[in-house]
Amino acid sequence: MERETAYAIVTEFVKNDGLVRHMLSVEAAMRAYAVKLGEDPEPWGLAGLLHDFDWEIHPTLEQHPQAGVPILRERGVPEDIIRCIQSHADHTGVAREKPMDKVLAAVDELTGLITACALVRPSRSLSDLTAKSVKGKWKDKAFAAGVDRSEIEHNVKVLGVELAEHITFTIEAMRGIAPRLGLDGSLATPPQ
Repeated sequence: MERETAYAIVTEFVKNDGLVRHMLSVEAAMRAYAVKLGEDPEPWGLAGLLHDFDWEIHPTLEQHPQAGVPILRERGVPEDIIRCIQSHADHTGVAREKPMDKVLAAVDELTGLITACALVRPSRSLSDLTAKSVKGKWKDKAFAAGVDRSEIEHNVKVLGVELAEHITFTIEAMRGIAPRLGLDGSLATPPQ
């Protein structure tokens, strides 16, 4: 499957630009990890890009992501990508067996926390965001309260990397698409 075909699926089913940016962030992190691990970045990127494509039409755990599977099959998404997408949600019961599955679980929630951290910086940019800054916000449970830190910690442990290293790597991956994410400083608050 071509990336542009996958992106067309995303734009057909997702109208919220914030959700699209989230999926683009996860795609960037997945591609970077694939390269790091000597894997093909194309299927990894597609899994990241498509992993939440059905959230707006299936916004409950009873439905997402499993109710999106028939749509993905109709559109010709390869089974290994569909399986990876299913594995990112614990409630599906699909085990995370492959490195691609484990990375998707480890970067999904983290990209949201990184985005939130960048948006509260005066620069509104990923360029000056560090793992130390993210870990500082990590302790504030009211900040980005929807991000399950324990889930991230568990998935990073399963992945077999150190948390700060994982945060840094994910930030760097997201920097590559910072303008599309609106995290390149173009939205910075001007000094007063």
